[in-house]
Amino acid sequence: MGTFSIWHWLIVLLIVVMVFGTKKLKNMGSDLGGAVKGFKDGMKEGGNKPEEDAPVAGHVASSTQAEKTTIDVEAKTKS
Repeated sequence: MGTFSIWHWLIVLLIVVMVFGTKKLKNMGSDLGGAVKGFKDGMKEGGNKPEEDAPVAGHVASSTQAEKTTIDVEAKTKS
């Protein structure tokens, strides 16, 4: 009674396929796979050496100088 046989799992799988449909299950599987792949890529990029990050920081500093010409405007409501 504690374990399920293969027939129980096949019936559960059949019910899940009937409820969700194969197309929706395929989309959910590909979305989950993409999320796992993105997580793994993020973990690899997070382990970069500090020397590799230094040129990026210089690039960000130069881009902030270019953005100083942007005017920050605050919208006010009429009272």
